[in-house]
Amino acid sequence: MKRKLISKKNIISVAIIAVLYILIQVLINGGYLSRQMMSVIIPLCYNVIMAVSLSLIVGVLGELSLGHAAFMSIGAYSSALFTTKFELPEFIALPLALIIGGLCAAALGFIIGIPVLRLKGDYLAIVTLGFGEIIKSIFNFLPITGGSKGLSGIPIYTSYRNFGLVFLITAVIVLLIKNLLDSRHGRVFAAIRDNSIAAQATGIPVGTYKTMAFVIAAFFAGIAGVLYAHNVGILKPGNFDYNMSIEILVMVVLGGMGSIGGSIIAAVILTLLPELLRSFADYRMLLYAIVLIALMLFNNSSLKKKLIEKRQMSRQEKSEKEGE
Repeated sequence: MKRKLISKKNIISVAIIAVLYILIQVLINGGYLSRQMMSVIIPLCYNVIMAVSLSLIVGVLGELSLGHAAFMSIGAYSSALFTTKFELPEFIALPLALIIGGLCAAALGFIIGIPVLRLKGDYLAIVTLGFGEIIKSIFNFLPITGGSKGLSGIPIYTSYRNFGLVFLITAVIVLLIKNLLDSRHGRVFAAIRDNSIAAQATGIPVGTYKTMAFVIAAFFAGIAGVLYAHNVGILKPGNFDYNMSIEILVMVVLGGMGSIGGSIIAAVILTLLPELLRSFADYRMLLYAIVLIALMLFNNSSLKKKLIEKRQMSRQEKSEKEGE
């Protein structure tokens, strides 16, 4: 385990994260970022967490989920109710809110995941989409969550002034998921995606691993919800509708199915694009569509290149075995 934690890949990842953090801090402290861009740096972080966590289900496990925003809403509302009801110092309230939000989302992910993950393909997508709408309707009805008016008065703990802490949380989550995918469990997830029947025939408890992936993804989505709630200061059920789940799914698909780095890049691009295109209001949606098409074409070409390389490697291995 120690060898894995200090592997070359992890060292490179930590170095890249450190460089990014220093660069962003220089831009913030130097006053190079406008107020508009300053308001985007925290959404960048929780969108990255959402994309990476959904990639675990869609890209790695191979299951289509359209209700990921529901887990984010559970984390957001549960943590916000805690911090508004109990007036604790920030250094105590925020860590507890992160734990509460993540665990509440994971618990519901476990309850929903057991029956839902028996479904496949379009049926799973429809059920998870319905689950997200049910959660939104519940929050819209309950008086404790403020109903349709929303839950206000949430303390602002994760604004751009606390960017260092939010960036650290994001970096730790990305590294945890990356190491999970490189571990034995990650290889089992990939085996289930490639052929679940063959995986089950070899003795792998497919249902257990599917539920595990669902719970882990829900836990991190709940943490993203905590960061979101304590950044905006007010929660409305309509903000967590199916459109948000589709946006996160688009990030995962454009970034490359199962690619952590690709999901991060796509999340950053798709979060920044609407803000960068505000000055081109008349052509904003046209430019946005062009960029999405370009990303899909680039992703498709890179995927084909990888497939060709794999085929060439397999042919070389076969020829070497025949030569022996």
